[in-house]
Amino acid sequence: MSVELTAQTCPDTPVEPDWEPPMPPTDLIFDDGEPLESNRHRIAMNVLIRSLQQVWRDRNDFFTGGNMFVYYSSDQAMNKDFRGPDFFAVLDVDGTKERQGWVVWLEAGRYPDVIVELMSPSTARIDKGKKKDLYQRTFRTPDYFVFDPFEANAFQGWHLDGSGRYQLLQPNDRGWLWCETLGFWLGTWEGTIDRETAVWLRFYDTEGNLVLLPEEAERLHAEQAQQFAEQVQQLAEAERQKAEQAQQLAEAERQKAEQAQQLAEAERQKAEQAQQLAEAERQKAEAERQRAERLAERLRAIGLDPDNL
Repeated sequence: MSVELTAQTCPDTPVEPDWEPPMPPTDLIFDDGEPLESNRHRIAMNVLIRSLQQVWRDRNDFFTGGNMFVYYSSDQAMNKDFRGPDFFAVLDVDGTKERQGWVVWLEAGRYPDVIVELMSPSTARIDKGKKKDLYQRTFRTPDYFVFDPFEANAFQGWHLDGSGRYQLLQPNDRGWLWCETLGFWLGTWEGTIDRETAVWLRFYDTEGNLVLLPEEAERLHAEQAQQFAEQVQQLAEAERQKAEQAQQLAEAERQKAEQAQQLAEAERQKAEQAQQLAEAERQKAEAERQRAERLAERLRAIGLDPDNL
């Protein structure tokens, strides 16, 4: 965004003992009526704001905004010559407070802790020049990043060192830059957001996981809930099949026991038949013996010795 900046002197500059600062202006303007460079710039800004709000949804000790005026001096307010950062975050403040813009003297002198400017060919020189100097010398913003939504390779970041000067951050093997203040990586991600497919600047956690937007988190939660429901259903089906198999096994054992019982009954009947047959043979043999004895008695009765016949 093509703008002019008014850099302020260091707050440590000595002043006359009897000097009193002028009252800050009250007629502040919070909308300059000028839109962002493109719809992609707008989406890119909202991605950073909404994803940070999502990952810290349980916290109220931070404020994040974008394309909002940051008022830091009376001169700057009167000149109306500075448009706010595309994305910024301030930590350890009341995040529930309503704000039209960020007015430093109404925020206990707090400046943004992290700033991201979304560049374009017309603003790149200022974003990496005058704005960078302002954020370093006056704001003393610890972490500053620039990114062009139409040129993924145009991504740089700086961290304020102990001497109050920005040092260029070195990317990791994925091309991400570490944001020490927020405790997240900033890196590119290709995909479709709000019906526009592009390479976006996104936050990643320390384990390398993408920090999700609310709709992404909701979709992931729905997918996980569906997967859980499917797992429960699969487990219930497995238990049903297991119970059915147990029932089938019990039925097989019952049938096996019944068959064994039938076999035992058949063996008993066979043994009984054999016993009956043996008894019949015994009776037959007894009858034959008795008949032989009667015959022998008759022979002896007529004077014949049956043993000598």
